[in-house]
Amino acid sequence: MSTCGEKSAHGDTKDKNGNVSNSRAFCSVCKRMYREPKLLTCLHTFCSDCIRQLETFSPSPDRERARALTVLCPECDSEVELPSSGVDGLTTDHLALDDVFMETLLLRKSAVCDLCGDAEAEQRCDVCSINLCDFCSQAHRRQKRTSSHAIHSLEELKRQGRLSRPVLCSLHPGQELRLFCETCDLTVCMECAATFHRDHHCSPMHEVIHQHGDRIRELVSRSLRPRLVRLEEALRCVEVSQEALQSRAEAMAKEIHAFAQAYTSAVEAHCHSLLQSLEDMRVQRRNQLQLQRAQLKQALCDIRGSVDFAERLLTCGSEAEILSVKGVTTRRLISLLDSGHDPNMTSVSHDVGSSICFLPQEHAGQVEGFPMVGVLQSKTVDPSKCTIQGEGVQQCVEGQKCEFTLVCRDSAEELMGKGGDSVLVSIIHTEKKECKVQTTVTDNNDGSYAVSYTPMEQGFYSVWVCVKAQHVKGSPFGLTVKRKFQRHQGVFHCCSFCSSGGTKEARCGCPGTMPGGFQGCGHGHKGHPGKPHWSCCGSVLESSECVSSVVSGSHRGHVRTVEL
Repeated sequence: MSTCGEKSAHGDTKDKNGNVSNSRAFCSVCKRMYREPKLLTCLHTFCSDCIRQLETFSPSPDRERARALTVLCPECDSEVELPSSGVDGLTTDHLALDDVFMETLLLRKSAVCDLCGDAEAEQRCDVCSINLCDFCSQAHRRQKRTSSHAIHSLEELKRQGRLSRPVLCSLHPGQELRLFCETCDLTVCMECAATFHRDHHCSPMHEVIHQHGDRIRELVSRSLRPRLVRLEEALRCVEVSQEALQSRAEAMAKEIHAFAQAYTSAVEAHCHSLLQSLEDMRVQRRNQLQLQRAQLKQALCDIRGSVDFAERLLTCGSEAEILSVKGVTTRRLISLLDSGHDPNMTSVSHDVGSSICFLPQEHAGQVEGFPMVGVLQSKTVDPSKCTIQGEGVQQCVEGQKCEFTLVCRDSAEELMGKGGDSVLVSIIHTEKKECKVQTTVTDNNDGSYAVSYTPMEQGFYSVWVCVKAQHVKGSPFGLTVKRKFQRHQGVFHCCSFCSSGGTKEARCGCPGTMPGGFQGCGHGHKGHPGKPHWSCCGSVLESSECVSSVVSGSHRGHVRTVEL
């Protein structure tokens, strides 16, 4: 029987025919009305056969073998422990049985007697849970074993909407469970109390129902019901947040789509602008090429006609004929030579056709507020027009960092305004070919390139600067690397005699000497320069480079003079 349909707040559903059915009478696993409903410890009910078909978790070998098996509840996924007796040991859900019976009464227009199987059933035995016709009902009352059973009309049960029937003992059929064993916490019948629970404290159910019912009621009303309210409120908050999140996500999605459409429109506008610029460049270059073509054809026609005439004149003409037209012919040929028509113009034509390039990574400003990349470049670098700026390409000092700048230009000697060209700089010693200088080339992204290097040896070098494997204007350059500037180690004095305070051992870089055992110079004596000079090298220029090679024997005297 299908249980699919619209579910009401009371757990009822409507089938495809519109009949209202109680969903609590159906097992959520097999989707049929309960058969031997058993209650798990998580308070979810399923058919006993459905529970048996659930996969059990066996105990691991290293654990106690007496451990009970467990299953996962199909409703809440809780791990539920089964009793040692298995599914049969689970508590029977009598409320589910009542719901099944009421569902049967509501769905069936008429019931057949369960005893005779012929007549229509009009009554039901609460104890035996069977439907009876009038004849079988009277016979049921006359039998001694069933004479005390309560029998109700089916119509009356339908009107009540709630089945109230006694719960019978599973060990003593026909005996109603009327007592509660406090010791075992179990409902029992009279025979169970007299036999299995003889020494236990057994009380009638109506005496203890309030105590245990109040305990359940207290747990529900004081603890679980407030928690249920809080959980429902939290769930509503989560649902509200979820709806807000969905609304926010939808709004953001609309913003993203609007942004993408606007950006796409801007990109398309930029693309259209690039294509229009490309078309303008193409038309301009085409006009240039057409004009150049016409000029070349005219020059070709002029030169060919003149050359043909001159060759025919020289080949076929007599001496008189040649000399008679010599003047006009020579003037025409000379005028054609001076006209400026250069056969190398074909290279210019090639440059005009290949000078347009697209740079997809270059920034192109903003279009409708969006940043764009990709520009058209109509310039191409001409190595012969590139120039070098800075003295670092001509002279340098050993051990010092030197720099110069390469400025790239096009064939019209206009600045490129962009980088990315293939630049190669090589610096090699003219005498020591193995002596190469490490160079660093930095692209300034504006058409200029900064070149830096540090030579470690003095001498003459050759500097190669190439763009696109071609030498720039003036390359290779001659570089002179001077030795490092040597500072004076002595003192700038008038003589060693005065500077040292009359010390005989004091020496001087000049060749001057003094009599009387003095090893240095003095005023007016032999070899004195006649003016102040450096004690380390004898140079008479105070702002000069020290050029002396100090020998070990005189070093001490120099130092002495410096110290004094």
